[in-house]
Amino acid sequence: MRIDAAVVSVPGGPFEVSPVELDSPQAGEVLVRIRAVGICHTDLGMRATWSKHRCPQVFGHEGAGVVEAVGPGVTRVRPGQTVCLTYRSCRSCRQCLAGHPAYCIAGLNTAGRPDGTPTITRDGEPVFGGFFGQSSFATFAITHEDNTIPVPETLSPVIAAPLGCGVQTGYGTVTRVVRPAAGATLTVYGAGSVGLCSVLAAARAGARVIAVDPIAGRRALAEKFGACATIDPTSTDDLAAEVIASHGRGTDHAIDTTARQDVFAAAVAAAEPRGEIALVGIGRALEFDVMSVLYKGLSIRGVIEGDVVPDEVIPELADLYAAGQLPLDDLITVYPFAQINQAAADSLGGATIKPVLLVDA
Repeated sequence: MRIDAAVVSVPGGPFEVSPVELDSPQAGEVLVRIRAVGICHTDLGMRATWSKHRCPQVFGHEGAGVVEAVGPGVTRVRPGQTVCLTYRSCRSCRQCLAGHPAYCIAGLNTAGRPDGTPTITRDGEPVFGGFFGQSSFATFAITHEDNTIPVPETLSPVIAAPLGCGVQTGYGTVTRVVRPAAGATLTVYGAGSVGLCSVLAAARAGARVIAVDPIAGRRALAEKFGACATIDPTSTDDLAAEVIASHGRGTDHAIDTTARQDVFAAAVAAAEPRGEIALVGIGRALEFDVMSVLYKGLSIRGVIEGDVVPDEVIPELADLYAAGQLPLDDLITVYPFAQINQAAADSLGGATIKPVLLVDA
């Protein structure tokens, strides 16, 4: 079928919204009419570093829409159902069976079909798809039974879209991994969409939350979401000392969304003995003083997708939003799909927190 997709032809190149051909869904696959899709920093980071051998490529992994058709064997969703798209998992490996599908060993999120046949072509030539099992920067997407999650039809697609990655990452890191006790000190480094959702979840748990971010508007939102204090890291020469002074002691739990060396070093220095640091930002190598970590007894761990089971957490998040307890409207800026390059630039420049593209299929 003829659709429009935002194709990246070369690594670091622009999104080219152009007509392409999308295949029909095969066994286990689902055809979804995309109504909205969030832009995540992972999309933009991968665009910049993607191999030239896997271009042209369609990114996008925070899609939301309506099931148009299903392939053979699909039973979990049906045509006409409103859905949120998330990451893929095999549901049968050791990690999936243990309730940690974000660490699925099958490697499904950057691969296409097992037989190598393309889901997308342009002018008769293959276009790489299957990014997070969806490639949802498009008017329609081929998804899979395992990453297509039903949501209430009353839930706006603009709200549903970021639930499948950014929101569940921030919320899940707190509720599924860190699990702070009431009164615990928790510092969130970086108040983007992931960080702000972490602030919200930690405040709901009764933790004493401090948010660190250089942008005043984001610090204001962190306070609205329950942070007891915020810090502008550009206003101090010693961020760790500022964090400790604001808390009155070290940090029991830290969540770093930045993947910046200076921020990570401050998180280690500000940590309470036997504290923990959860790394959720995508970046390159980070270094630390082994002796500082050793003598403090710190735990440092990476967290992908909030270590959540999407089938469980996405309905939970939809319910929280419906109950007025998840103010995602404060984070989202809506752009027409055709303005994807402007939305991406605004996201990278910090002008928006969570850009969501409204797709008119």
